Amino acid sequence: MPDPRGDLADGGYRQNLYVFTGGFLWNRQVRRILALAGYDLKISLPRRGADRVAVWGRTPRSGRGRAVARWRDAGIVTVEDAFLRSVRTGRAGAPPMGLVIDTQGAYFDCNQASDLEDLLNFAALDDPALLARAEGGIQAIRRADLSKYNAHDPALAIDATDYVLVIDQTAGDASIRYGGADKATFAAMLAAARRENPDSKILIKTHPETTARFRRGHFTTADQDARTELITAPVSPQRLLAGASRVYCVTSLMGFEAIMAGHRPRVFGKPFYGGWGLSDDETPPARRARKLSRAALFAGAMLIYPVWYDPYRRRLCEFETVVENLSAQARAWREDRHGYVALGMRLWKRHPLRRFFAGPGTRITFREQRQVAGATGRPGLVWAGKETDGIHRAFRSAGQRLGRVEDGFLRSRGLGANLVPPLSLVVDDLGIYYDPTRESRLERLLNEAGDLTDTELARAKKLRAGLISGGVSKYNIGAREIGAAWPRDQTRILVPGQVEDDASIRLGAGDIRRNIDLLARTRVENRHAFIAYKPHPDVEAGLRIGAIDDRDALAHADVVLRGTDAIAAINACDAVWTITSLLGFEALLRGKAVTCLGTPFYAGWGLTDDLGPGLARRVGTPSLAAMVHAVLIAYPRYFDPVTGLACPPEVLAERLAGGRVFAGGLGIRLLAKAQGAFATFAPFWRGRGCRFAAIRGSAGDI
Repeated sequence: MPDPRGDLADGGYRQNLYVFTGGFLWNRQVRRILALAGYDLKISLPRRGADRVAVWGRTPRSGRGRAVARWRDAGIVTVEDAFLRSVRTGRAGAPPMGLVIDTQGAYFDCNQASDLEDLLNFAALDDPALLARAEGGIQAIRRADLSKYNAHDPALAIDATDYVLVIDQTAGDASIRYGGADKATFAAMLAAARRENPDSKILIKTHPETTARFRRGHFTTADQDARTELITAPVSPQRLLAGASRVYCVTSLMGFEAIMAGHRPRVFGKPFYGGWGLSDDETPPARRARKLSRAALFAGAMLIYPVWYDPYRRRLCEFETVVENLSAQARAWREDRHGYVALGMRLWKRHPLRRFFAGPGTRITFREQRQVAGATGRPGLVWAGKETDGIHRAFRSAGQRLGRVEDGFLRSRGLGANLVPPLSLVVDDLGIYYDPTRESRLERLLNEAGDLTDTELARAKKLRAGLISGGVSKYNIGAREIGAAWPRDQTRILVPGQVEDDASIRLGAGDIRRNIDLLARTRVENRHAFIAYKPHPDVEAGLRIGAIDDRDALAHADVVLRGTDAIAAINACDAVWTITSLLGFEALLRGKAVTCLGTPFYAGWGLTDDLGPGLARRVGTPSLAAMVHAVLIAYPRYFDPVTGLACPPEVLAERLAGGRVFAGGLGIRLLAKAQGAFATFAPFWRGRGCRFAAIRGSAGDI
């Protein structure tokens, strides 16, 4: 069967679509998706017998459009949210990640055929590549803990181990009436669940929208008894499905998710996923005689039928991109939903951090380190390296999580020491990646990397290829082309300098701790090599410790690279020798041999030649793709400076490669300079008993 949208999706043919509901006009993302799908929205009357009218589902307001369509003998196009919608509900103002645009009916209306039903009935859904994509998509949704709505807390416990799951819906939802069900159907479902499972606990999961006062479900606390419990908390749907022995539903999308989770749900209505041989249907839809596999059902409903949208690139996209985008947004909401108390943050960083961590409905409060005793009402953030025993004890005794914050590995276009705000951060609740003296969350991810799926590894390989082709690194500064005149008959070794008082040196170095000593050791071990020394950008800018005079450097190196882009330097060399520099990881990405004299996060996993102290904790043997997934996908978080949203690494990599990033404004620079001046004179003011001493801020903080 051809694509039910015909040639609209490829942008080649455009069709007028007449609307009589305001939501089509004021929801910019809906308008954008429809325009990209080939529809031009109009608010005049359609031509008689020639045009089409758009209606939203089977809502009461859609009646206006239907009436006009009947009057003008016009066709109807039914529009609805796609099955992976957003983090929060539409009533919370969240725009959809995609739409279903049906030219025949509505996917949830069992009284007439729809494009989705015809697709599932007649389309060729047995292509091996399509089914492989479908299986990968099912895995991706479950591992990212995604559902239609995603404002749930994966950490919430389920107080039951052997239970039957009954899925409620909002009263009056159109999918119930048009799915051949009513209020009595829900009562019959609960009665059947109790009767058929006399020894099991019954958990009734309410719909997310019923937490609002203006929406209600079919079950209340009056339906609870000794073995029946109403679940109103934002528990993960995937976790509920994973622990259930049986699932009962009417027309809820969670019934479809139950099939994807391996269940054969008892279905009491006629939803789009019923009647294909994957569910036990009370009233099987008559038009559905075909038997489908789980992957085929998913392929039709999730890969082919919806029109998916990428809000970062403002274009239509594939399902896999939606999973990446929604996963990033859901992760940010779930981690930040309780807000934070932040400690050890310099004044100039507070605005960028507030944008990064304080999404809709959350807040971040900045405190000084001396105020920690009263700061534990929410989870804490502390800049890595500024944590004290007092801070750690205060949050632990209050039962609150404390995360150590540090710049991520795709940071910005420009230096942090030059006050360019970070677009990537890591928050580590175990340790911090550059400190090998204790376990970090990154180290745990790398030890567990053997559990990654083929889809996750494929994504990591694609990300790596994008970073290489885009020339993206941590800071993205300097000249791009070097090394044309370097000898071709010698091994060319890059030695990246480091900030000598940097925490990664203090905590992760062995006997070699200075740049000049690193150069000398490299020359001793590689007497006939061509050695290029690249000073650290912060050191080269005169902002940090670790400078070597060129004359001293050239006693061991053949060339000193100043003002040089890190990636250009890596590309020009065959190998990298380093203590703990991030350039070692970036060299691994580009297939270079890396020798470590310290213990950076990427050493000790079998991918580097390690001459520094080893770590018995590092027992995993991740592939390079698995390391990329842990280091660049699973561990950090990313912020898109264009949309202001949490984003996946692929988006930020494209922004950095294209230069579409914020490099810090004059206001931030003036604030930081004023803060530095205040730090200089703060001891004088304190000695004078100045009343302004109380506002000295975090003058000594990073």
